[in-house]
Amino acid sequence: MTDASQVRILSEVAAYYTARLELYGTTARGVDWNGIESHQIRHRQFLRLIEDDRDGSIIDLGCGFGDFLKFLRSTGHRGHFMGYDVAPSMIDAARKLHGEDHDRSWHVGASPEAAADFAIASGVFNVRGDVGDDIWLGYIRETVDVLARAGRKGFGFNVLSLSSDPDRRRPNLYYADPTLMLGYCLSRYGRSVALLQDYGLYEFTVLVRHPETTT
Repeated sequence: MTDASQVRILSEVAAYYTARLELYGTTARGVDWNGIESHQIRHRQFLRLIEDDRDGSIIDLGCGFGDFLKFLRSTGHRGHFMGYDVAPSMIDAARKLHGEDHDRSWHVGASPEAAADFAIASGVFNVRGDVGDDIWLGYIRETVDVLARAGRKGFGFNVLSLSSDPDRRRPNLYYADPTLMLGYCLSRYGRSVALLQDYGLYEFTVLVRHPETTT
């Protein structure tokens, strides 16, 4: 993917979510999710990656207004949290809602400045607008590489699934083949890869543990 394509994608994504936040505020719909219940289900999929390390640091790439931090704290997670988002208005909202302290920080950007124990991205691969499939897939793969570098112990992300009903799909959203995504991650990041698609939503979650952290 060219630099120009990446700049265009990030600019359009930032504009899209800024508009959603202005329209719906700090709600599930403000980050383009259907509702609170599905948002919580989505959050829970990442616990399989991080729940055994409650003091582990976490990068949330595409953090929105920081709802994942609130969820993590409700489960007993204590580690340092770093939220990144390309929409400055989302980061402003996160700071107002959650503040900044020794255990949390918020940053505008698409690439973390430092690594953490785990890196996750939820929902950042969904809204492709009118970007072509090949270019968008290149964006996904480059971003997954960012996650792989940012998470020392592992990383996770979700994508809308081609296994969803065709009549429910929206033309401005991207739907991926879960088997192809699983194969890509296995070939690139090692064998410790899990694909979750059994939680009732029209998406799948991929969790990757780096080889040096497995036994």
